[in-house]
Amino acid sequence: MEIISQYGDILVILACVFGFFMAWGVGANDVANAMGTSVGSRAITLKQAIIIAILFEFAGAYLAGGAVTATIRKGIIEPGILSGSPELLVYGMLASLLAAGVWLLIATHFGWPVSTTHSIVGAIVGFAAVGVSVDAVHWGKVGTIVASWVVSPVTAGIIGFFLFRTVQHLILDTTDPFKNAKRYVPFYIFLVGFMVAMVTFTKGLKHIGLHLSFGQSAAISVAVALVVMGIGILMLRKVKADPKADEEYHFSSVEKVFGILMLFTACAMAFAHGSNDVANAVGPLAAVVGVVSAGGSVAQQSAMPTWILLLGGGGIVAGLVMYGHKVIATVGTNITELTPSRGFAATLAAASTVVFASGTGLPISTTHTLVGAVLGVGIARGMAALNLRVVGTIFVSWIVTLPAGALLAIMFFFMLKGMFS
Repeated sequence: MEIISQYGDILVILACVFGFFMAWGVGANDVANAMGTSVGSRAITLKQAIIIAILFEFAGAYLAGGAVTATIRKGIIEPGILSGSPELLVYGMLASLLAAGVWLLIATHFGWPVSTTHSIVGAIVGFAAVGVSVDAVHWGKVGTIVASWVVSPVTAGIIGFFLFRTVQHLILDTTDPFKNAKRYVPFYIFLVGFMVAMVTFTKGLKHIGLHLSFGQSAAISVAVALVVMGIGILMLRKVKADPKADEEYHFSSVEKVFGILMLFTACAMAFAHGSNDVANAVGPLAAVVGVVSAGGSVAQQSAMPTWILLLGGGGIVAGLVMYGHKVIATVGTNITELTPSRGFAATLAAASTVVFASGTGLPISTTHTLVGAVLGVGIARGMAALNLRVVGTIFVSWIVTLPAGALLAIMFFFMLKGMFS
C-alpha cells in the first residue's frame, strides 16, 4: 500500500507512457491488418486508409470499446488474490504493456501480422502465473479466449468464402456483370451499415449513458443503414463502364463498383478493430489508474475514464501513420492477390466476426480473423491462389507471440518489482 501512496504519480505516468507505446504498436501492426485488404486491392490509397483509420478507429474505440476493456482489465486475473499486495497488480500491468509493445515493434519491423490480443493476454497470464501464483489466473476465462482464437478465423473464413461465392453467383458469373454489380452492391452496403450500427447501439453506448432496448437499436440501425445505402447509391451513379479497360481485364468496370463498396467496408473494419483492440492497450492502463486512484485497493468494478480511451485512440493513430506500411503489404498483397470484389468479401467477413465478438466482450484476434477471411476468399478461388510460404510464416509468428509476450512480461515484472521495492 505504501509503495502506491509513495510512487502513485510516477506509476500512473509510466502506465500512460507504456499504454501509449502499446497503442502505437497496435496501430503499426494491427490497424495495418485492418486496412491491408483495402489498400492491397487498390480500392483506396494508403493516404485514404490512414484518414479512414483515424476517424473510425477512434470512433470504434470510444463508442464500442468498453466491453472488451473490462475483460482485459479484470477478467483474466482474480483481483481478490491481489488485494493484500496491490502493487503486484500495478507492476504486472505495466510489465504487460511494455512487453506487448516491444514484441509488436519487433514483429512490425519484420512485417509479420501478429496478434496484439495474443501479445497482451500472454503477457498478463505470464506475469500472474509466475510473479503472483498460478491461482491468480482465471483459467476458465483464458480458455474461452484461446478457443475464440481458433473459432474466429474459421468463422471469418467460412463467411468470407460464402460472401465471395454470392458475389460470383450474383455478379461475376453472369452475362452482364457491370449491370448486376450496380444492382446488388447497394444491398451489400446496407449490410455493412446495419452491422456496425447494430453493435454500436446494442453494446457500445452504455458507458456514455445511452441504454436502448434491442428493438429500438434494430430500428435505428435499419434507418442508419438506409442512409448509408443512399450515400452509396449516389456514389455508384458516378461509376461508368469503361469498355476499353474491360477488353484488357473482363471485370475492370465491375471492380470500380466494388471499389466504392470497399470504402464502406474499410470504414466498418476500422470501426470493428477500434472497438475490439483498443482494449489491449487501455485495459491494463485502466487497471493501474484504478488501483492508484483508489489508494491501493483492488476494485472489482471501476469506471473507465474517458481520457484513457482517448489516449488509446491517439496512440493507435500515431502507430499507423508512422510505421503501418510494412504489415499492410503482407496482408494486402502477399497472401493472395486481392481485387476490390475479393477484398470486400474478406473485409466484411472479418468485420462482422470482430464486431459480434466486441459485443460479447470477447477479446478475439483481429489479425487471425482477417487472415482467416483472406484465406477463405483465396480458397473460394482455388488453393493455387494462395501464397502458402507467406501463410506458413504468419502461422509461425502467431505461435511464437504468446510465449514471447509472457517471457518479456515476466522479465519486466521482476525488473519493476526490484526498482520500486
